[in-house]
Parts: sequence; C-alpha cells; structure tokens
Amino acid sequence: MLQQADLAGLEASLDNIQTAPADLGTVQLIARRPAVDVREVVIEARLDLAEGLVGDTWLARGSSHTADGAANPEAQLTLMNARAAEAIAGDRERWPLAGDQIYVDLDLSRANLPPGSRVQIGSAVIEFSEPPHTGCAKFSGRFGVDALKFVNSPQGRELRLRGANCRVVVPGTVRTGDSIKKLPA
Repeated sequence: MLQQADLAGLEASLDNIQTAPADLGTVQLIARRPAVDVREVVIEARLDLAEGLVGDTWLARGSSHTADGAANPEAQLTLMNARAAEAIAGDRERWPLAGDQIYVDLDLSRANLPPGSRVQIGSAVIEFSEPPHTGCAKFSGRFGVDALKFVNSPQGRELRLRGANCRVVVPGTVRTGDSIKKLPA
C-alpha cells in the first residue's frame, strides 16, 4: 500500500509550502511520461512549442477537455510546487506519481503567477494558463482521499497545490538545478 498523508498533516505543511520563493526558484525534478502510467525521471529535457516536453506523451494522449479530443495547448506542460509534492508524496522518488513534468521550488499560487504570467525555466519561457490543474481519481488512488481534498480545496486551488497548467512560448532546455525566474509582466 502506498504511503498516504492525512489531512491534518497536509494542512500543517502549508506554512512551509507558502514560504517558497516568489521570484526566483530552482528546478528540483523533471519527469516525462513516455507511456500511460510510466514515469521517467530525467536530468535534462527539451521544451518544444509543438510537443511540450519532448519525449512526453502529452500530444499523443489528447484531452477530454477539448471538443475534438486533441491535446489541450493550455495544458501542454504541468509544474508542481516541490514543497507540496514532498508533503503529499513524501520521498522524491514518489513525486512523479503525481503526473506533473517539472517540480520546482517556487510559489506557483494564482496570486503570485496569475494566468498569462511567464517564467524563464532554464533557457525556455513558459506561460501560466487559466484552466486549473485539479486532482483526479488516479491522484486520489496514489496519494489518498485526504490529499485529493487538500489540493482541490479553495485554498489548494488558489495555491495551485495540485500544480499549474502551462504552455511553452519560447523553446529551450531545462535541467535539474536550473533556475526558474518570474518575468516582468
């Protein structure tokens, strides 16, 4: 059985999560999804305008949130706050189970990075999208019902504890340890 955090423990982690840097952080982990339920942790990844994270199946998987079932360009790439990932998943080896591609030590809240905000991550630039990234049945199955309640709560959505949908606007390379920097509006 997978380790699952309880709601009280998750709520206790909020102070730590909310002290993530607002303007300049670091890339903690990169994971691509080469097949359904498969995660591959990589040290370096290429972010592409058409493919998103090269080697990930985002484009091929499509989306149930688009009229034609095609991949949603507003959810080309997902980032998750590394402090939230640690609170929810525990050990770093379990973070990729969340399904996000890039885990960063940066305040991803809507207040800090509203839709349309851009960040430089490695040599690439990405833009935050409007549609929220929410927890689903797979997330609940991996981390528990309390984790799902935590990320989907009003505060969890405001803080983007489940992660943030983004799109690539300038292609480039990102590596573990690279900086992620908020760009001026």
